[in-house]
Amino acid sequence: MNDKVIEKLLNSDDPSVKLKVIVNVLGKSIDVNEVKSIQEEIKSSQRVKELLSERKDDGTIPFHPYSKWFGAHWILATLADIGYPSGDESLIPLRDQVYGWLFSKNHEQSIRTIEGKVRRCASQEGNALYATLSLGIADSYADELADRLIKWQWSDGGWNCDKNPDASNSSFMESLIPLRALALYAKVTGNEESKITAERAGDIFLKRRLYKRQRDGEIINKDFATLHYPCYWHYDILFGLKVMAESGFINDERCNDALDLLESKRISEGGFPAEKKYYQTIDKSKPGRRKSGSSLVDWGCIGSKKCNEFVTADALYVLKESGRL
Repeated sequence: MNDKVIEKLLNSDDPSVKLKVIVNVLGKSIDVNEVKSIQEEIKSSQRVKELLSERKDDGTIPFHPYSKWFGAHWILATLADIGYPSGDESLIPLRDQVYGWLFSKNHEQSIRTIEGKVRRCASQEGNALYATLSLGIADSYADELADRLIKWQWSDGGWNCDKNPDASNSSFMESLIPLRALALYAKVTGNEESKITAERAGDIFLKRRLYKRQRDGEIINKDFATLHYPCYWHYDILFGLKVMAESGFINDERCNDALDLLESKRISEGGFPAEKKYYQTIDKSKPGRRKSGSSLVDWGCIGSKKCNEFVTADALYVLKESGRL
């Protein structure tokens, strides 16, 4: 059954799906000519053309970088996740838009420390760090982003933007992306402090079996147990398992409950569904109109009985890394 699914994904119309399978499931090196060729296909694919279609002559996107999901911040994070080739300098204006926002006085003035805890949406710095590293356009500001995340880490290992003085637990949504970013930063730079910080962050998820409350073992949030693609800043078990795999924690036995739940969602043909989505596709017949949460592209079938290629490719990666494929 897995062979049939893999064959189907390898014949996908979207080169990003093919790349995820070839590299993450079949294990081919990113330096292989075949892989580089597919990355060039990604660069010229219809989805990528649409994602980048609103760039102006100066290479920037004419919206706030954090506009969901069409601002520069989200476009870079998306390109990083779908395997866009590294080192494309045409993306630097988008990077600089994101930097201009994250290193602005207004943004820095919004960083609050309450009861000894920094209250920040650390997923923002996390996504910027992860995307620029993945896309090969990071510069010295990446070091500053990593330093911020390390300094802002809460005593329990994560991050949270909750300004309630009584808030004591880190947020799953604000901690997963910084964990992903710092684990990658440690791999790229060899920075030991970022590696230790990522390991501490991993324990937030592992001690809760990736989706269960510690006190009673019940599901923390029903959306955590529901599959999506893309997740953006949201959390679900597949995104959590994917980051556990990237960060080297997937073989911890505390991932087993989430892996069991993921396997239970396999549909009859062998693939996996996107059970819900966090985006609405932009109506291109109405130019200029934007709602928060609008996407320039569609990410495939939605429904518990329908195979979504992006979800399936990521699920197979997680199962392969955990020894279950």
